[in-house]
Amino acid sequence: MASIGVALPLALDDNDGFVMLKSFKKTIKQNFKMLLLTNPGERVMDPNFGVGMKTYLFENHHDNLGAEIEKKIRKQVDTYMPAIDVLNIAFDASSIDSNKLGVAITYAIPDIGVKDLLRFTI
Repeated sequence: MASIGVALPLALDDNDGFVMLKSFKKTIKQNFKMLLLTNPGERVMDPNFGVGMKTYLFENHHDNLGAEIEKKIRKQVDTYMPAIDVLNIAFDASSIDSNKLGVAITYAIPDIGVKDLLRFTI
């Protein structure tokens, strides 16, 4: 099967040289994760790209923080990944005291009929 892109982080593979992504679902999920983790100003030639999730890690947690993050995620997805429909964003409030921020995003890719979950902790 033909490859669509390279998997990140880079890892060697005996067949293709590097581990490759061979499905649209995995490629879109990786691109979505990169959109969330990239800090605005970090991407060359596009200073507006990225949510910058790590910048929220040491924010003072207040009642509107989740709504602020959700608004930024939805705006970035609308701008840079319009093929994705964000269905739900949930934050793990139990890890606030341990300096972690858990995020679970349920999304759909209507063009290929896929619904998936992206979960990560920073």
